[in-house]
Amino acid sequence: DKFDVKDFVGAISEKLIAQSKADPGPFDPKPFIRTFEAAVDKLIAVRKDVQVKTEQMEKSVRVAERDYSKKMVELNRGFEAVGQSFSGMETKMNEVGRTAIRIGEQMESVHQQRQRAQAAYDLIDYYGQFAKDDTTRVDALKKEGKEGRRKVAVLLRRLATVAKEVDLSHSDKTRENIDRYCEKFEKDMLHLFDRAYRRGDPKMMHHCAQTLLDFNGGASCVQVYVNQHDFFINRVAESTSIGDQLWGALPDPDAPPPVSEPGLQDLFVEIRTTVGQEAQIVQAVFPNPAYVMQVFLQRVFAQSIQHHLEQLIARTTNMPDLGFLRILQLVHQQTSVLVEDLKAYELPSVVPRSPIDANEFDRTVKGMPASAASNTATAATISTMLETAMEELFVPYTEGQRYLEKESHSLGELYTSYLAKYSRYHERTGVKGKSSMFGRMVDQLSAAAATTSNSGTSTTSAQAAAALMRFGGLGSSTDRAPEKTTEDPIREEDGVLSVDVAEKMLKWHAEAIGRCVELSPSSDVPKTTFALLRVLSAVIANSYIEAALETAQARLEAADAKSEPSMQPLTVLREVDLICHLWQRYVTMALLPLASSSVTVRREMVVFNNQAVSRIEGGANQVTQKLADSIITWLSTQLAKQKRTDFKPKNDDLSFARVNTEPCLACCETLERVRDAAKANLSGKNLEVFLTEVGVAFHGLLLEHLKKFPVSATGGLMLAKDLKSYQDTIDTFSIPSLHERFEFIRQLGNVFLVKPDILKSYITEGYLGRIDANLLRPYLAQRSDWGQAEKGFNDAADGGPGGPGPDGKGVRDRFGMGRLSMIMKDLEPLREISMPSMPPMQGMSSFAGNIASSFASARPSRFSNIGA
Repeated sequence: DKFDVKDFVGAISEKLIAQSKADPGPFDPKPFIRTFEAAVDKLIAVRKDVQVKTEQMEKSVRVAERDYSKKMVELNRGFEAVGQSFSGMETKMNEVGRTAIRIGEQMESVHQQRQRAQAAYDLIDYYGQFAKDDTTRVDALKKEGKEGRRKVAVLLRRLATVAKEVDLSHSDKTRENIDRYCEKFEKDMLHLFDRAYRRGDPKMMHHCAQTLLDFNGGASCVQVYVNQHDFFINRVAESTSIGDQLWGALPDPDAPPPVSEPGLQDLFVEIRTTVGQEAQIVQAVFPNPAYVMQVFLQRVFAQSIQHHLEQLIARTTNMPDLGFLRILQLVHQQTSVLVEDLKAYELPSVVPRSPIDANEFDRTVKGMPASAASNTATAATISTMLETAMEELFVPYTEGQRYLEKESHSLGELYTSYLAKYSRYHERTGVKGKSSMFGRMVDQLSAAAATTSNSGTSTTSAQAAAALMRFGGLGSSTDRAPEKTTEDPIREEDGVLSVDVAEKMLKWHAEAIGRCVELSPSSDVPKTTFALLRVLSAVIANSYIEAALETAQARLEAADAKSEPSMQPLTVLREVDLICHLWQRYVTMALLPLASSSVTVRREMVVFNNQAVSRIEGGANQVTQKLADSIITWLSTQLAKQKRTDFKPKNDDLSFARVNTEPCLACCETLERVRDAAKANLSGKNLEVFLTEVGVAFHGLLLEHLKKFPVSATGGLMLAKDLKSYQDTIDTFSIPSLHERFEFIRQLGNVFLVKPDILKSYITEGYLGRIDANLLRPYLAQRSDWGQAEKGFNDAADGGPGGPGPDGKGVRDRFGMGRLSMIMKDLEPLREISMPSMPPMQGMSSFAGNIASSFASARPSRFSNIGA
């Protein structure tokens, strides 16, 4: 146990301590000393005894260790001897095994040779019996049951192969006997298979299928099984029901495309159920289930699905092409889903060998049947077969250019009927003597379509044009018959551009593009998309947008110069802008990505689209230019109504009673209407450049206008009021560059108010100080007191406005300006903007270019507004 010194000392001195406490007197250590000495002596003796015992035990351990080591050495020697014995035995066993393998291989070779010899002997024996027209032995073998029929199947196949190779006398008769017996055997097995099929005996059916597989590949057995299947018999017997709910809305382009058809849906549900059951039965019955499933599914597609598709297509015969296309897309979508579901029934395509064929003799003698070999080598999986069957199902409707013609035909029908009133309105309202945009579009389409028939080869442009001409009911302008008087009268709202109309046309086109992606091969999608883009461009750009621009321009050209111009063309421009942005965003987001797989087609689409947009921008430029010209002409007409006495009145009281002259009021009202209409219909740079051009042109009119009228002191006040009204009206345009121009006009008008003695100093300050005094003379000459004030301006050498000043430099040299056109140098960049692709226009070339540039630069922001 655990030893504690303190406890030991306390235990032996406990009684002594008690006695010491009990005895009075001083402490006596002797009892303690004697006790401790005795304890120490005893402990020493115990230690000696323990030491002796420890030494004896160590000796015993050393002796035991030596004995243990000797025994281990002996055991190791024994184990080594045993290991050597086992190694020897293993070597001898390996030698015996190799010898046995060689004997086995030799025995197998001999056995194969014996089997081959026996098979050859039997084959020759049976061949001889058939030569004697004796089938007793074969009949007996066939009656031995399943195994006997399997042996007969292999035997007959071999005999048929041998009979074809033997060229002896009477071999033809023998071959006929063998063929006749083979035919009888096949009929018996098919009859047996049919009886087992009717009884529902899968084991016997499997035996017959395996036997026929060994005999000739089993193709006849598979055909019997498929032909007598209840699915095909019932489908032929019953008339497929076609739902009537979707046919009313099918040709309506505004109705959503159908997503299901009752008859087709029921058929596909039945197909899924039947195939699920057949997959289990086929695997249990046939040794080659993959081949059987392929035959069964091919029959399903070629008979059931194709029959129903033909019924649906036949029902769309009297409908517009949209009905045919939607039905075709519906069937394609549903069939694609069906194919993906049927791919789950993929079965192994390995044909198991008959046990009888485990050891084949010579391949020539054995003669693997052609059909069985083809089944064995069938590399096409069920998935590949399903995709091929689906492709063949739609080939009659999508082969070549059939689908593209149908799609173009459909869009042509829809767009032509939808824009009939619109096109008739713009065709009738066009200026006589000029062909309308619609007429020119039809003529262009006629020419494009003619290239197809003349050259014999069709491009996407010619195809789209021909489709629109054939199916849109259009003819060239020279062939169009006179309009019938019984047509509905045209209305103003029939010819109005609308974003809703364009959105609807784009929606129809997007549906057609969706069908194009689904029904066309992936390699043809870029070309088909480009062809449909041409159809869309011919309608939305040529016959819709450009027709409205043409009509607006014709109305501006035919408008009476004596009447105030209408701001309605600005409304047309606004709709053109919105529709163009919507159209271009659709092209960018929906059409161009579809052509990404073909760099060439994508580049052609971009070039074609840019050309269409450029034509629209050019038409918008022309309309804007005509409108600006009309506005300036009208303002000039109003200013021409200014009376000679308006600024030199005789009756001062009557003059002061008027706020502004009548021409001023008319011009301000016109400018306000222009401002309101422009801000309501234009935005961004379009608005800025249009108002700038109107303001700059009106500024020029006022400069010429002030040269024509004498101004008295009282008339100067009237003139100042008019110029202040002009300035205030122009300030509402919110164009900074116009503020300076009309501030100059106001300061120029003040020269008729200042006194003659300060006139000289006034024209050297402000904006007037930048102008050569000679250029101001025509205006100063209109002052009624110019005869007196002119003396200070004749002597240019005395420091006049045009002569040298105190520093020896004239006003012109001091300010570095010599022409009136340079006072607004900050505005010059506005006139330098141009469109390289646009020809210069007389009088307004810079403005047309600015409108075209702003039209392009403002496009993203404008479209975002549309989206908002």
